[in-house]
Amino acid sequence: MLIKEKIGNLSFFALYNRKVDYVLLEWYETNKRILHKKTLAGTEVVMKFLNESQQLTEGDVIYEDDFNLIAVEIKECDTLIIRPKTMFEMASVCYEIGNKHIPVFYQQEEILVAYESPLFKLLQSAGYDVSTGKRKLVTPLKTSVSSHGHSGQPSLFSKIMKLTNPPE
Repeated sequence: MLIKEKIGNLSFFALYNRKVDYVLLEWYETNKRILHKKTLAGTEVVMKFLNESQQLTEGDVIYEDDFNLIAVEIKECDTLIIRPKTMFEMASVCYEIGNKHIPVFYQQEEILVAYESPLFKLLQSAGYDVSTGKRKLVTPLKTSVSSHGHSGQPSLFSKIMKLTNPPE
């Protein structure tokens, strides 16, 4: 079965007593343009998305007919869970992680990152409230802005720090 685009999300989709089958994806596969997978029921699915910025997320419907739907389910993975206590700490920890070009996710007041032992040790030694667990990484932070200052302009990090620090 060839899939060229997603057609909606289960949260806004009328099921009409149709059976929902799931294709399981790892978090890092959600932005791939070409994927070969099997659904839980064993249906071969080939995804070839034409749109370069395709981003699949939990519950995205990629196929429908009169009797069936195929939707995306993101697998849980080993995760670093960071619970910032202040907005300043939020900015600092996101900067530290982002500076390593590691994808950052935000869900239910937690910063989530796929588990990496060196990062875990770094964040612990810096005093952040960090733990490990299993989570579905489904809500990536948009980090496409330039974080470095150019032409004498302050960096994004400098602007965030200025906003989150109380005036002295």
